[in-house]
Amino acid sequence: QVQVVESGGGLVQAGGSLRLSCTASGMIRSVNAMGWYRQALGKERELVAATTSAGSTTYADSVKGRFTISRDNAKNTVSLQMSSLKPEDTAVYYCNANIRTPLSWRANDYWGQGTQVTVSL
Repeated sequence: QVQVVESGGGLVQAGGSLRLSCTASGMIRSVNAMGWYRQALGKERELVAATTSAGSTTYADSVKGRFTISRDNAKNTVSLQMSSLKPEDTAVYYCNANIRTPLSWRANDYWGQGTQVTVSL
């Protein structure tokens, strides 16, 4: 089994910062891309930022320059440093990891349970 667990959400005032962390654990053979998605109330889930095992990163236009994704391949962790937060960043943030297990010939996407980020005025 594989577990993906996030931490670090909470309530912050506009302009503030938060750091989200995510760890993948369990029967893992390899981890490919890891990333963060978010889903605001009444909206579809969207990609916030992602990183490959080689270190390439991609960001949603709405967070470029404000959010930074980082990864520790040895620990199977990914973090999202969020700065200059805006009320429109309010959402449930989900960690995603594309993982290959010893029992599977292909990698699959695994999701965390989500962590709430609320940005107040």
